[in-house]
Amino acid sequence: MVLSELNWDHHIPFPKLPQYQSRAAVCLAALLCFMNSYDGEFVFDDSEAIINNKDLKPETPLNNIWRNDFWGSNLSSNTSHKSYRPLTVLTFRLNYFLAGGLHPVGFHVINIALHSAISVLMIDVFAVLIGGLAYDGNGRRLNQAPKASSLAALLFAVHPVHTESVAGVVGRADLLCALFFQLSFLTYCRAFQRGNAKEDRFSMAWIVISLVLCAVAMLCKEQGITVLGVNAAFDILMICNVNVFELSQRLLGRQKMMDVTEVFRRGLLIRMALLTFGGSFLVYARWRIMGTVCDWRMVPLLLLWSGLIGLASQALLSQDGHRRRTLALGLVLLVVPFLPACNLFFRVGFVIAERVLYLSCAGYCLILTYALGRSCCLWRPHKTLLHAALLGLLCVNASRCALRSHQWRSEQSLFTSALSVCPLNAKVHYNVGKNLADRGNQSAAIQYYREAVRLNPKYVHAMNNLGNILKERNELVEAEELLSKAVHIQPDFAAAWMNLGIVQNSLQKFADAEQSYWNAIKFRRKYPDCYYNLGRLYADLNRHLDALNAWRNATMLKPEHSLAWNNMVILLDNTGNLPQAEAIGREALGLLPDDHTIMFSLANVLGKLQKYTESEGFFLNALKINPNSASCHGNLAVLYHRWGKLNMAKKHYEMSLKLDPNAPGTKENYSMLRRKLEQQQRKTTV
Repeated sequence: MVLSELNWDHHIPFPKLPQYQSRAAVCLAALLCFMNSYDGEFVFDDSEAIINNKDLKPETPLNNIWRNDFWGSNLSSNTSHKSYRPLTVLTFRLNYFLAGGLHPVGFHVINIALHSAISVLMIDVFAVLIGGLAYDGNGRRLNQAPKASSLAALLFAVHPVHTESVAGVVGRADLLCALFFQLSFLTYCRAFQRGNAKEDRFSMAWIVISLVLCAVAMLCKEQGITVLGVNAAFDILMICNVNVFELSQRLLGRQKMMDVTEVFRRGLLIRMALLTFGGSFLVYARWRIMGTVCDWRMVPLLLLWSGLIGLASQALLSQDGHRRRTLALGLVLLVVPFLPACNLFFRVGFVIAERVLYLSCAGYCLILTYALGRSCCLWRPHKTLLHAALLGLLCVNASRCALRSHQWRSEQSLFTSALSVCPLNAKVHYNVGKNLADRGNQSAAIQYYREAVRLNPKYVHAMNNLGNILKERNELVEAEELLSKAVHIQPDFAAAWMNLGIVQNSLQKFADAEQSYWNAIKFRRKYPDCYYNLGRLYADLNRHLDALNAWRNATMLKPEHSLAWNNMVILLDNTGNLPQAEAIGREALGLLPDDHTIMFSLANVLGKLQKYTESEGFFLNALKINPNSASCHGNLAVLYHRWGKLNMAKKHYEMSLKLDPNAPGTKENYSMLRRKLEQQQRKTTV
């Protein structure tokens, strides 16, 4: 028996609710599933996209978001990820502005609210995809599948694969993209709002608005452009009611070719041309913005999609018109290759960003809802069992959402939970090790880094991080071996070259260290930290001019490089170039007015130049910022000692010794001062 167009909606195991109640239920379900992530930390990719992204800061020019990628790197840079999502970054910046800083609660609340709104809008999307377009006498669109659309939206709202998109702040890109994806689709549907108009009429204005919303979705995340494919499929299958099965039979010569005049008369050709032109323009504009990037990896991607189109065509040959359209539109929304990697059905041996499945899940929910409706109709004696199975599925999904949201509250819980899922995955062990190292637990971090390298002997980032920890623990020989292996595997790994240079410098392999530093600069021309370390090497070799040049390069590339500025002042001070040291110190403070280390070094220089008043001012300002600096109290005491303000000198010597009883030179200077004060006291007594 073939079901009629709308008959199967009555068999859906879901109550028929008024429109506002179904929307409220879906919204509440979405909120309850993910609300426990609202006060979580910034985790995983959030550190790069949020914490370290200067485009969020108010002092960064707003137009930078249009020139930089999602992670804050300039699009023209070789290190750019080429993820162009300026509108998403703009919402992050707004979060930062409203909260007055990097407070994660506001970021998480917006994500949860977006998911709830998207879930509610899914009712309208599914209503159109399942029941088609129908209008009342006032031109208002009717929902001809109220139960099916509400159930599909509820399944979408509580699906645990959304956890990364909602609980991870960087998932904002997927959420915003999905929102404007929906709006673009629903706007495209508005173009066919017939009312009393002729059936062959459509609104060009609404189609243009749909293209604009597609562009907005694309500026939130790249996959927004795929709404054009959904719009085209909807137009062909629903608006023009093309019978793909009949068409395939005619193309294969089994039936006489049909007359396509009616299809073209209804404007399909014009609309397809608009969608094609709009999509081509958006792709071209994006490539221009990214610097017309051509990547050979596009070739297998195109081949993959060509294969998917061929496979999907086989699923469109059903003779049941409604089944054909529903399943076809579900497959359009579904990205088949991602299903095996979603970790819901079985464990996989690799890590994948589940947030890329956010939109694809809508196709899965649509097909599942259709399957439930058919099953309830065909297996009526087992209807109670199907109802129980559906309730169980919803409960399991909701509980998984709550559990996964809780795990995403911190990096420690997130990475630890991944170990039980992917115990043989090197990336998981690397993430756990990095988290432990960031929290100061280096001993435990070493174990996980070693396991990551064991599981993946070519894991250069794990080797680099492990080498760094061993370097800090003075296990220099093994550190050198690991870093040498890393650059051998990946010769353009600039950070590993720099770290290898630091280790070789500590091993007094100065020539090798210098070469390693230059290799790092060769592969990353703008590398201020490497110039800084190169300067330290030259200073150790008494190549003072080369050291100054290296540090100057570091400050040119990174004007806020405090260590490079400070080392220049100290080197010039130690070599007796006091006027030049003063000039460099003042230049540095012009850029970094609150840097107490530069204040301290400049104060020492000014004291030697007998500019006591200015020197005192810089010492006191440095102590306001860092009042517990024993060396600053000690050097200020020396200044007062030279200046003849002996009581003030005595006060700061005592404060320095209180903070650090073993402060070098302070005890001796304090003893000298006490003897001098005792001599003065005896003279006064006499």
